[in-house]
Amino acid sequence: MGKLYLVPTPIGNLEDMTLRAIRVLNEVDCILAEDTRTSGKLLQHFKITTQMQSHHMHNEHKTVDALVKRLQAGETIALISDAGTPAISDPGFLLTRACVEKNIEVDCLPGATAFVPALVNSGLPNDKFVFEGFLPPKKGRQTRLKLLAEETRTIIFYESPYKLIKTLGQFAEYFGSDRQVSVSRELTKLYEETLRGTAEEMAQHFTDKPPKGEIVIVVAGKKQ
Repeated sequence: MGKLYLVPTPIGNLEDMTLRAIRVLNEVDCILAEDTRTSGKLLQHFKITTQMQSHHMHNEHKTVDALVKRLQAGETIALISDAGTPAISDPGFLLTRACVEKNIEVDCLPGATAFVPALVNSGLPNDKFVFEGFLPPKKGRQTRLKLLAEETRTIIFYESPYKLIKTLGQFAEYFGSDRQVSVSRELTKLYEETLRGTAEEMAQHFTDKPPKGEIVIVVAGKKQ
């Protein structure tokens, strides 16, 4: 029986790649990559020559069974996403679940993920929190926002720069304009920044200064 490794990759700064991750990626029989072009640059940087195969949200449903058979036959396979830890708002869950059901060993390495530094940097309570990831783009979005408006724990969202202003405006509408919000952008990269204020203030800031890069929003829970 083979083994599936879930291997985190840097979210920006290549120095965040762990020695263990490099070793595992060198030793496995195959690397499943969300985007082979993006991951190819990472592997080239660390001189990793292991064969890659595409594994992303559009094909993972079709490839899981074949991958499970390869693992059952004794192959060792590593799964990586474009950045961060696989299966956290990225492909990985379906294959992991299939491996667990077939008693194939799964080993997730510790490493980079965007929401942890964003949460710690926010200054908001982090003893209890909810990771929400991306909100539904259309259907079910308002229902979800109404439900989360009553959440008392700190809430973490991922968002694209193109939808940030809309999302912050909806936070002001559904959660209250004075709800405390922290917006972390381009974590670990050259232009990294974390801005804090009310939902209304953050919406106005990014209206005046359109955002770029990957974004994590941390929102205070409703006061009890």
